[in-house]
Amino acid sequence: MNRNAELVRSSYVAIAPRLDKIIARFYAVLFTTAPSVRSMFPINMQSQRGRLARVLNHVVGALDRPEDLAPFLAQLGRDHRKFAVADEHYPVFGHALLTALASEAGELWTEEVANAWAQTYQFMAETMAAAARAETTPANWVGEIIEHRRLDRDVAAVWVRTEPPLPYRPGQYISVETAQRPRVWRYYTPTTAPRPDGIIELLVKAVGYGGVSRAIVSSARPGDTWRLGPALGRLPDQISPDRGLMLIGGGTGVAPIQAILHGMETAGPAPRNVIVYYGARRWESLHALDNLRSMSYRNRWLDVVPVVEEPPPATGPEVGRLIDVIIRHRTWADRDVLVSGSPAMLRATVGALLTEGLPLERIHYDPFVDD
Repeated sequence: MNRNAELVRSSYVAIAPRLDKIIARFYAVLFTTAPSVRSMFPINMQSQRGRLARVLNHVVGALDRPEDLAPFLAQLGRDHRKFAVADEHYPVFGHALLTALASEAGELWTEEVANAWAQTYQFMAETMAAAARAETTPANWVGEIIEHRRLDRDVAAVWVRTEPPLPYRPGQYISVETAQRPRVWRYYTPTTAPRPDGIIELLVKAVGYGGVSRAIVSSARPGDTWRLGPALGRLPDQISPDRGLMLIGGGTGVAPIQAILHGMETAGPAPRNVIVYYGARRWESLHALDNLRSMSYRNRWLDVVPVVEEPPPATGPEVGRLIDVIIRHRTWADRDVLVSGSPAMLRATVGALLTEGLPLERIHYDPFVDD
């Protein structure tokens, strides 16, 4: 790791306990010095603040891995086109960020640390802006809901058609803005590989109250129009059908797993062997199980293990916590492992697998997911 990266990381670790204050200060400075950018952001900034925190955590953690950092920043730059972010905005954002960091760092903010952060931000801004300028696809797509099906109180399946079709790779996620929650973007992963008719199928779970997901589940209707951002995420680059795979999906986190399997089934070549562990609290919450089982019946390389925490009315699934069942089975030998679910599920599952001795380089997940 070079000297600048060391200084950025060590200073960030020292001020990380005050990250909430830093982010609040960042937006205060930003909106004071450039009030015109306020319209780019939602009225309620809670989710936006959390997203910025995850970006900072990921960037600082990847400073010694340029092969991961540069593609992440490039996709971030392409995604920010949907907010109408232009080259002239980056110096404004940088001034606000460095001011916020300095205000909380105190005596730690030496000239050397300040220069290291300034150079790091310059690299971030240049990478993002260059990727945005080079992109030729639309900044966003307009999609129309053609079907909305309530699966239970808190989960709905939604089919959206975009024109032209929104390109993505199986396992990538897309951002959605609805008319009910303007300027609030939420990430969802299509459950299938891209279709020629431009229809995207999403599995949406309502989380909390007043958010985008709750509005989609409760009040979205056919005919509604959305804005959708470009595809993001590098899960497709982290897996190979040449190796055995263990795919772990919790709740609606099974969506990228469905898409990856669908892509393998339709595009080929057939993978060596794949086992899917699909978990939920209750049997009736395994909404994707019929689809997964149908794929397993058609493909000898695929095996599906449903897991529920509460005893079901019929025999069949494993009972217990998803990670406990996986550890009991210990089927990860000679397999790469992909984990998909909520941030809490990711932390618990990845941590348990590492404790069991599975090397980190064989565990794959997308670190940038919404709470």
